[in-house]
Amino acid sequence: MNTNEWSLPETELFDRIRSSLDEGVEAVLATVVDVEGSAYRRPGAKMLLRPDGGAGSITAGCLEDEVRELATDVLDAGTPRVETWDLTGSDDVWGMGVGCNGVITVLLEPLTDEYAPVVAARDRGDPVAVATVVSGDLPTATRGRYADGEFHGDLPAWVRERIRQATDRLLADGGSDLLTVTRGSSGDATGEKQPAVEVFVNGIQPPPEAVVFGSGHDVLPVVELATLVDFRVTVVSFRGGHVDDDHLARADEVISASPREVATLREWDDDTYAVVMTHNFVDDRLTLDALLETAVPYIGLMGPRKRFAEMREAFTEEGRTFTETELDRIYTPIGVDLGGDSPYQIAYSIVGELLAVANSRDPGHLTERAGPIHDRVEVRSS
Repeated sequence: MNTNEWSLPETELFDRIRSSLDEGVEAVLATVVDVEGSAYRRPGAKMLLRPDGGAGSITAGCLEDEVRELATDVLDAGTPRVETWDLTGSDDVWGMGVGCNGVITVLLEPLTDEYAPVVAARDRGDPVAVATVVSGDLPTATRGRYADGEFHGDLPAWVRERIRQATDRLLADGGSDLLTVTRGSSGDATGEKQPAVEVFVNGIQPPPEAVVFGSGHDVLPVVELATLVDFRVTVVSFRGGHVDDDHLARADEVISASPREVATLREWDDDTYAVVMTHNFVDDRLTLDALLETAVPYIGLMGPRKRFAEMREAFTEEGRTFTETELDRIYTPIGVDLGGDSPYQIAYSIVGELLAVANSRDPGHLTERAGPIHDRVEVRSS
């Protein structure tokens, strides 16, 4: 597995999963289902393993080769398995100091058509949760798919009801957790042990969307980097911009429109982030005004503060003023303060800000962050 395959965006990994299913290629899907302590990836991280190679990652390289070997056994046997690695020892992995300093549990399962509806839901932009048995009194990889308030699949009714509330919460924020559930809180009237299982619930959200307004060459790095960090990217070009140029080929969609059509271009929601970089004062004004009428939480506007001050003056002359709520959604000058001024340095600044807003974070140094880097999801039930 080369570096590019290891570092695939999640969207491309799901594309590989879809292709494997469509082509009928034998493959194993490895999913992190539990982490105790520190690890490079969190529960829900996935890796696809095929006889001709692998894609995605579940660690920073600590376990990938070993997982690949286990995947061969899973394919040969045709049955799923769960493996746990304790990387907390002083010798790390193989005594080479490469451990993630945590206990990592991974589900390896043959990829079957049972997973196809999950991929299809993500492709449609629909959130979906996957509940998978990893241990206990049911077969490993017994699965249920949860969407629109309903379970589909082979999970028994008692498991579905026990995990429904937690699954709703994980589906809402795209979180994942390992839940321990029992059919009853204690033995029945005869004192017999009640069935118990561990169920891994993986909330899968469609990727956030970034809409970039502009067609200049500085759009390319923004599109490229936003795609690599798993935004679905649409480029909107005004006034006959070069929408067919190769430098926009990385975008998922390219639209030619006028600024007055912005409001009707698509359904704008609170998981869509707008970057306005047309370098045209009038176009930027019209675009900004239209976007403020939508639900987008982030409107990044290229240019210095002085330019935005002049824009506000022009609006004021027309009787248009901004509320504090509207101003809170406008980010200008766009980007986080990284200090660079080359096209890619500027793009890193912009995309870094997109990520921070999408993940509800204030950009800062991780060394100054108290507590774990990754938020912990605690919804475990019994």
